This record gives sequence, structure tokens and C-alpha cells, in this order.
Amino acid sequence: MSKDYYKILGVEKSASKEEIKKAYKRLAKKYHPDINKEADAEAKFKEINEAVSVLADDQKRSQYDQFGTTDFGAGGFGGAGFSDFMRGFDFGSFDFDNIFDMFFGGGRRGRARASRGADLQYDLEIDLKEAAFGIEKKIPLNKLDVCKECHGQGGDLESCDSCGGNGFVRKTARTPFGMFQTQTACPKCRGSGSSIKKKCSECDGEGRIRVRKTITVTIPPGVDNGNRLRVRGEGIAGSNGGGTGDLYVVVYVKPDKVFKRDGDDLYVNVPISFTQAALGDEIEVPTLEGKAKLKIPAGTASHTILRMKGKGMPNLEGYANGDQMVRVEIEVPSKLNKKQKELIGQLSKLEKEKPSKSFLKKIFG
Repeated sequence: MSKDYYKILGVEKSASKEEIKKAYKRLAKKYHPDINKEADAEAKFKEINEAVSVLADDQKRSQYDQFGTTDFGAGGFGGAGFSDFMRGFDFGSFDFDNIFDMFFGGGRRGRARASRGADLQYDLEIDLKEAAFGIEKKIPLNKLDVCKECHGQGGDLESCDSCGGNGFVRKTARTPFGMFQTQTACPKCRGSGSSIKKKCSECDGEGRIRVRKTITVTIPPGVDNGNRLRVRGEGIAGSNGGGTGDLYVVVYVKPDKVFKRDGDDLYVNVPISFTQAALGDEIEVPTLEGKAKLKIPAGTASHTILRMKGKGMPNLEGYANGDQMVRVEIEVPSKLNKKQKELIGQLSKLEKEKPSKSFLKKIFG
């Protein structure tokens, strides 16, 4: 062998066509003379194009592997001619994958690229209790779906008479560097290899049809504002056999009149009387599951926060529930009856006779 094309591209002899493509793409970008100004860049560029013109062609590669010759006759893609031709492209934005498939075929039938359908988004508003316990919601959709009549094919299909069902057509052109052949998608069947003999009456050959449907979505316990739930396959149907997009349900939890949420914890303000704060008591407080009893220790100050463990929101990932924080607020009565005034008066006298030690300590040290 005069040259080791595998070594030039840096691939093994068992390399697949995809591996050869990746190696060529990397090296062509590196040594293209319009980008690389080193003295040997142009020679390297011609060398890798000569190598890929052989290894990317199944017939030429087979002959090269068997006989060790690079003499494949006139024309073709090897040598300086192809390298000079490639210099005419703007490699700043050029797609090497396309040029590889265009000139070397990629070893597969041309076919219109399947296009995946777009994703959809639905904004769903729920209340705090629905977020806490989970719920099933019905969601209306208006979207393009696969035509059930033709199963997305657009009608009765037949082999394209323009490309013989291959999906691509080849064109040969003469250049100053010899003959070269290009391969492009068949313009008649757009690369599919088949054409519609009779259009589907339901979708008029589109393969998709607009439908209105309602789906049921399960909202798990513990969701919070901005959480996105993915429903696979409920987006827009793809074209040319492409997959269907997904539906993303974005959850918004309405503010609650009683509870304030902070992550998995809940906060609630509960009023208590002066005597309850001073003497202690057991009171009922609201929770997500209904009323629950809470012990108020004697001598509780206003705005003290008491924790009710596990009475908060469920954790979306399955960890322990959050807690409920009860902030007690001592209410000062605005109106007092005669008996209440007498009792408070007596308490006032006692406080004057024996002021609070902590208060005196703050003043006099």
C-alpha cells in the first residue's frame, strides 16, 4: 500500500462508516486551508480527503482492503481535485455531515428526515389541599394527532417512479478536476421512496389531523408552584413518521386563606387569650386534615412559634412530610365587663407591688 488511509484518518480497519465520518469531520475542520494557515495544512487536507474518498465508498474500500491499491480509475472523489472543490465552501458554517452523505451516500437509502412533533404546555391552577393530597384533573387539548384512518401515511402508497423507491437520485457533473457524482433526496417523493397513490380522505394526505380530546392527568401529592409534569406522547404528532411530542403540565398553586407555605412546611397564625398564654391550655388548630389539638405551655409569649411535626406538606420525592408551624398571637380584649375589669385591676395591683424581676434587671442591671 502506498498510503495507509486508516492511519491518515486515525481509525481502526474495523471502523464503521459513522466512525469514519466523525474522524473526517474533525480532521477536515482542523486542516481546512481557509482556517488553518500552517504550511502543511493544505497537504494534510488533500490527504484526508483522498483517504475518505476511498474509505467512505463501500466498493472502493473493499477493493482497497483486498488488493491494497488506490488506482480506481478516472473521476471519483480522491486527490487534489476533490480537496480543491471542497475549498469553495464556507467552512465557518458548513455542515460536514451533509457533505459526507451528499458525496458518499452514507451506505443507506435517502429518506425524508422524520420530524418529531412539537411539545405542548398547559398551565394548571390548583388549590393547596389539592397540592397536598394529589388529584386527577381533566385537561382539554386541541392539537394535531396521527390520522387514525391512514395511520399517518397520508393514503395508499406506491413506489416512487422517479427514484425507483430508493429515495434519492444521483447526478453526474463534469468539472475541471474530472467527473464527480452527487446524491440528493428525490424531489418527487422528498426522499421517502414512495408517493401517495390515493390521498386519505380524512387528512387529505397530510397524515395528521386536528383533534379535540380530553385527557386525565394525575397530580401527585406535594407539587409546588412551577413544577412541570411530563405526559409522554400527548404533544403534536410528528411528520414523516417522526415521534409525537410531549405535553408539559405546569402547576400553579393558589394562595390559601389560612396557611402560608414555605417548601414542605406550613405556617398558620392562631389567636389565644391572655389567660391561655399565662396559664397554659390545650386548643384546637386547623390543619390540612382537619382540626387537631395543640398544647400551649404556661407562660407562652405572643408570636411564639410551636411546631406540629409531620403536619405540613408531603414531600414530592417521598421523604417525610414537612411540619406545621403555629404562630400564637395573644389577643387583647377591646371591651371588658365589670367583673373582668375588677379581676384585671386586682392583677394590676399585684404587679405594682411586685414588679417583674426580669424587667427591673434590664433597667438597673
